[in-house]
Amino acid sequence: MSFETIAIAHDGPLSILTINREAQRNALSRKVLHELHAAARELEAAADVRVVALTGAGDKAFVAGADISEMRELSPIDAQKFAELGGHIGAAIEGSSKPWIAAVNGFAFGGGCEIALCCDFIYASENAQLGQPEVKLGVIPGFGGTQRLARRVGVAKAKELCMTGDAIGAAEALRIGLVDAVVPAAELMTRVKAVAGRIAANGPLAVAEVKRLVHQGQSMSLDAALALEQRSFGLLFATRDQREGMAAFLAKPRRDAAFEGK
Repeated sequence: MSFETIAIAHDGPLSILTINREAQRNALSRKVLHELHAAARELEAAADVRVVALTGAGDKAFVAGADISEMRELSPIDAQKFAELGGHIGAAIEGSSKPWIAAVNGFAFGGGCEIALCCDFIYASENAQLGQPEVKLGVIPGFGGTQRLARRVGVAKAKELCMTGDAIGAAEALRIGLVDAVVPAAELMTRVKAVAGRIAANGPLAVAEVKRLVHQGQSMSLDAALALEQRSFGLLFATRDQREGMAAFLAKPRRDAAFEGK
Protein backbone atom coordinates (compact mmCIF):
# COMPACT_ATOMS: atom_id res chain seq x y z
CA MET A 1 0.00 0.00 0.00
CA SER A 2 1.30 3.47 -0.87
CA PHE A 3 1.14 6.38 1.57
CA GLU A 4 1.47 10.15 1.18
CA THR A 5 2.12 11.35 4.73
CA ILE A 6 4.15 8.48 6.15
CA ALA A 7 7.06 6.36 5.02
CA ILE A 8 8.05 2.80 5.90
CA ALA A 9 11.62 1.52 5.72
CA HIS A 10 12.75 -1.99 6.58
CA ASP A 11 16.03 -2.82 8.30
CA GLY A 12 16.07 -6.58 8.79
CA PRO A 13 13.36 -7.48 11.31
CA LEU A 14 12.87 -3.81 12.23
CA SER A 15 10.42 -1.61 10.35
CA ILE A 16 10.83 2.15 10.76
CA LEU A 17 7.56 4.03 10.38
CA THR A 18 8.15 7.76 9.83
CA ILE A 19 5.48 10.46 9.93
CA ASN A 20 6.62 12.50 6.98
CA ARG A 21 5.27 16.07 7.24
CA GLU A 22 8.45 17.84 8.24
CA ALA A 23 7.26 21.27 7.05
CA GLN A 24 4.25 20.96 9.39
CA ARG A 25 6.39 19.49 12.19
CA ASN A 26 4.66 16.17 11.49
CA ALA A 27 1.31 17.43 12.77
CA LEU A 28 -1.48 14.90 12.86
CA SER A 29 -4.18 15.52 10.27
CA ARG A 30 -7.04 13.14 9.53
CA LYS A 31 -5.06 11.84 6.57
CA VAL A 32 -2.02 11.12 8.73
CA LEU A 33 -4.17 9.29 11.27
CA HIS A 34 -5.91 7.18 8.63
CA GLU A 35 -2.59 6.30 6.97
CA LEU A 36 -0.91 5.58 10.29
CA HIS A 37 -3.73 3.21 11.21
CA ALA A 38 -3.50 1.45 7.85
CA ALA A 39 0.28 1.15 8.17
CA ALA A 40 -0.04 -0.33 11.65
CA ARG A 41 -2.38 -3.01 10.32
CA GLU A 42 -0.07 -3.69 7.38
CA LEU A 43 2.97 -4.11 9.63
CA GLU A 44 1.07 -6.33 12.03
CA ALA A 45 0.23 -8.68 9.17
CA ALA A 46 3.81 -8.81 7.85
CA ALA A 47 5.43 -12.03 9.05
CA ASP A 48 8.98 -10.74 8.57
CA VAL A 49 8.45 -7.67 10.77
CA ARG A 50 9.42 -8.33 14.38
CA VAL A 51 9.71 -4.79 15.84
CA VAL A 52 8.32 -1.41 14.75
CA ALA A 53 10.00 1.95 15.42
CA LEU A 54 7.83 5.06 15.12
CA THR A 55 9.47 8.42 14.51
CA GLY A 56 9.00 11.79 12.82
CA ALA A 57 10.80 13.27 9.84
CA GLY A 58 13.56 15.78 10.56
CA ASP A 59 15.15 16.78 13.83
CA LYS A 60 12.62 19.40 14.95
CA ALA A 61 9.66 17.26 15.86
CA PHE A 62 8.52 13.72 16.49
CA VAL A 63 4.95 15.02 16.26
CA ALA A 64 4.22 18.60 17.33
CA GLY A 65 0.56 17.77 17.95
CA ALA A 66 -2.66 17.64 16.01
CA ASP A 67 -3.09 19.82 12.93
CA ILE A 68 -4.74 22.88 14.51
CA SER A 69 -5.65 24.38 11.14
CA GLU A 70 -7.82 21.31 10.56
CA MET A 71 -9.21 21.15 14.09
CA ARG A 72 -10.20 24.75 14.77
CA GLU A 73 -13.64 24.61 13.12
CA LEU A 74 -14.67 21.12 14.21
CA SER A 75 -18.13 20.66 15.66
CA PRO A 76 -18.37 18.77 18.97
CA ILE A 77 -19.43 15.62 17.13
CA ASP A 78 -16.64 15.93 14.58
CA ALA A 79 -14.15 16.61 17.37
CA GLN A 80 -15.20 13.39 19.10
CA LYS A 81 -14.77 11.50 15.83
CA PHE A 82 -11.30 13.02 15.45
CA ALA A 83 -10.43 11.82 18.96
CA GLU A 84 -11.74 8.38 18.07
CA LEU A 85 -9.30 8.26 15.13
CA GLY A 86 -6.50 8.74 17.63
CA GLY A 87 -8.05 6.01 19.75
CA HIS A 88 -7.87 3.62 16.81
CA ILE A 89 -4.13 4.30 16.51
CA GLY A 90 -3.60 3.62 20.20
CA ALA A 91 -5.56 0.39 20.03
CA ALA A 92 -3.58 -0.78 16.99
CA ILE A 93 -0.22 -0.08 18.64
CA GLU A 94 -1.08 -1.48 22.06
CA GLY A 95 -2.92 -4.45 20.55
CA SER A 96 -0.08 -5.32 18.19
CA SER A 97 1.72 -8.59 18.83
CA LYS A 98 4.95 -6.77 17.96
CA PRO A 99 6.84 -4.34 20.19
CA TRP A 100 6.67 -0.68 19.15
CA ILE A 101 9.44 1.78 20.03
CA ALA A 102 8.82 5.53 19.85
CA ALA A 103 11.97 7.33 18.73
CA VAL A 104 11.25 10.88 19.89
CA ASN A 105 13.29 13.57 18.19
CA GLY A 106 12.35 17.14 19.08
CA PHE A 107 8.79 18.10 19.96
CA ALA A 108 6.29 15.48 21.10
CA PHE A 109 3.32 17.57 22.10
CA GLY A 110 -0.37 16.77 22.37
CA GLY A 111 -1.23 13.89 20.08
CA GLY A 112 2.47 13.26 19.51
CA CYS A 113 3.07 12.62 23.20
CA GLU A 114 -0.10 10.52 23.34
CA ILE A 115 0.92 8.29 20.44
CA ALA A 116 4.36 7.84 21.98
CA LEU A 117 2.63 6.74 25.19
CA CYS A 118 0.92 3.93 23.25
CA CYS A 119 4.30 2.44 22.35
CA ASP A 120 6.02 -0.18 24.46
CA PHE A 121 9.18 1.90 24.84
CA ILE A 122 9.98 5.59 24.41
CA TYR A 123 13.56 6.53 23.54
CA ALA A 124 14.22 10.25 23.34
CA SER A 125 16.99 12.36 21.90
CA GLU A 126 18.56 14.93 24.21
CA ASN A 127 16.70 17.70 22.38
CA ALA A 128 13.28 16.14 22.95
CA GLN A 129 10.47 18.08 24.59
CA LEU A 130 7.24 16.43 25.65
CA GLY A 131 3.95 17.71 26.96
CA GLN A 132 0.17 17.92 26.80
CA PRO A 133 -0.55 21.61 26.03
CA GLU A 134 -4.21 21.17 25.08
CA VAL A 135 -5.54 23.28 27.97
CA LYS A 136 -3.76 26.28 26.43
CA LEU A 137 -6.15 25.84 23.49
CA GLY A 138 -9.21 25.47 25.71
CA VAL A 139 -9.50 21.70 25.25
CA ILE A 140 -8.06 18.53 26.78
CA PRO A 141 -6.00 15.58 25.51
CA GLY A 142 -8.19 13.46 23.27
CA PHE A 143 -5.99 10.55 22.23
CA GLY A 144 -5.67 9.02 25.70
CA GLY A 145 -3.34 11.50 27.36
CA THR A 146 -5.27 11.90 30.60
CA GLN A 147 -5.29 8.12 31.05
CA ARG A 148 -2.01 6.74 29.70
CA LEU A 149 0.07 9.57 31.12
CA ALA A 150 -1.30 8.89 34.61
CA ARG A 151 -0.53 5.21 34.26
CA ARG A 152 3.03 5.97 33.27
CA VAL A 153 4.07 8.85 35.56
CA GLY A 154 1.45 8.77 38.30
CA VAL A 155 -1.80 10.63 38.85
CA ALA A 156 -0.40 13.78 40.48
CA LYS A 157 2.28 14.40 37.84
CA ALA A 158 -0.16 13.66 35.02
CA LYS A 159 -2.65 16.18 36.39
CA GLU A 160 0.11 18.77 36.74
CA LEU A 161 1.28 18.32 33.14
CA CYS A 162 -2.23 18.27 31.70
CA MET A 163 -3.50 21.21 33.80
CA THR A 164 -0.51 23.51 33.27
CA GLY A 165 0.15 22.51 29.67
CA ASP A 166 3.86 22.76 30.47
CA ALA A 167 6.47 21.13 28.25
CA ILE A 168 9.34 19.24 29.83
CA GLY A 169 12.76 18.41 28.48
CA ALA A 170 14.25 14.99 27.93
CA ALA A 171 16.12 14.88 31.26
CA GLU A 172 12.98 15.66 33.28
CA ALA A 173 10.96 13.20 31.20
CA LEU A 174 13.49 10.51 32.07
CA ARG A 175 13.43 11.45 35.76
CA ILE A 176 9.66 11.03 36.05
CA GLY A 177 9.57 7.88 33.92
CA LEU A 178 7.88 9.34 30.87
CA VAL A 179 10.71 8.12 28.62
CA ASP A 180 12.89 5.04 28.99
CA ALA A 181 16.21 6.47 27.83
CA VAL A 182 17.79 9.69 26.59
CA VAL A 183 20.58 9.57 24.02
CA PRO A 184 22.42 12.09 21.82
CA ALA A 185 20.31 12.98 18.80
CA ALA A 186 22.82 11.48 16.37
CA GLU A 187 22.64 8.16 18.20
CA LEU A 188 18.86 7.85 18.60
CA MET A 189 18.14 5.42 15.77
CA THR A 190 21.34 3.49 16.48
CA ARG A 191 20.06 2.87 20.02
CA VAL A 192 16.61 1.93 18.76
CA LYS A 193 18.07 -0.51 16.24
CA ALA A 194 20.25 -2.12 18.91
CA VAL A 195 17.27 -2.67 21.23
CA ALA A 196 15.14 -3.92 18.34
CA GLY A 197 17.88 -6.38 17.39
CA ARG A 198 18.00 -7.84 20.90
CA ILE A 199 14.23 -8.24 20.95
CA ALA A 200 14.10 -9.75 17.46
CA ALA A 201 16.68 -12.36 18.47
CA ASN A 202 14.16 -13.87 20.88
CA GLY A 203 11.15 -16.08 20.26
CA PRO A 204 8.41 -13.95 18.63
CA LEU A 205 5.56 -15.81 20.31
CA ALA A 206 7.16 -15.34 23.72
CA VAL A 207 7.75 -11.63 23.06
CA ALA A 208 4.12 -11.21 21.96
CA GLU A 209 2.89 -13.01 25.08
CA VAL A 210 4.98 -10.81 27.38
CA LYS A 211 3.45 -7.71 25.79
CA ARG A 212 -0.09 -9.08 25.99
CA LEU A 213 0.18 -10.28 29.57
CA VAL A 214 1.73 -7.10 30.94
CA HIS A 215 -1.00 -4.98 29.36
CA GLN A 216 -3.87 -7.28 30.22
CA GLY A 217 -2.70 -7.93 33.75
CA GLN A 218 -2.87 -4.26 34.72
CA SER A 219 -6.66 -4.38 34.79
CA MET A 220 -6.88 -7.69 36.67
CA SER A 221 -6.37 -8.85 40.23
CA LEU A 222 -2.92 -10.25 40.94
CA ASP A 223 -4.28 -13.78 41.39
CA ALA A 224 -6.14 -13.68 38.07
CA ALA A 225 -3.12 -12.21 36.27
CA LEU A 226 -0.80 -14.86 37.69
CA ALA A 227 -3.18 -17.61 36.58
CA LEU A 228 -3.20 -16.10 33.08
CA GLU A 229 0.59 -16.04 33.06
CA GLN A 230 0.80 -19.67 34.18
CA ARG A 231 -1.57 -20.77 31.42
CA SER A 232 0.42 -18.92 28.77
CA PHE A 233 3.68 -20.34 30.14
CA GLY A 234 2.30 -23.84 29.62
CA LEU A 235 0.90 -23.18 26.17
CA LEU A 236 4.24 -21.93 24.87
CA PHE A 237 5.68 -25.40 25.48
CA ALA A 238 3.65 -26.60 22.50
CA THR A 239 5.44 -24.22 20.11
CA ARG A 240 8.41 -24.51 17.79
CA ASP A 241 9.83 -21.36 19.37
CA GLN A 242 10.18 -23.17 22.70
CA ARG A 243 11.66 -26.33 21.22
CA GLU A 244 14.19 -24.47 19.08
CA GLY A 245 15.05 -21.92 21.77
CA MET A 246 15.78 -24.46 24.47
CA ALA A 247 17.63 -26.77 22.08
CA ALA A 248 19.86 -23.87 21.00
CA PHE A 249 20.54 -22.94 24.62
CA LEU A 250 21.49 -26.49 25.59
CA ALA A 251 23.78 -26.74 22.56
CA LYS A 252 25.86 -23.75 23.64
CA PRO A 253 29.14 -24.26 25.56
CA ARG A 254 28.51 -23.96 29.29
CA ARG A 255 30.33 -20.80 30.27
CA ASP A 256 28.05 -19.45 33.01
CA ALA A 257 27.43 -22.01 35.72
CA ALA A 258 25.67 -19.46 37.94
CA PHE A 259 23.09 -18.74 35.23
CA GLU A 260 22.41 -22.47 34.86
CA GLY A 261 21.77 -22.88 38.55
CA LYS A 262 25.05 -24.65 39.37
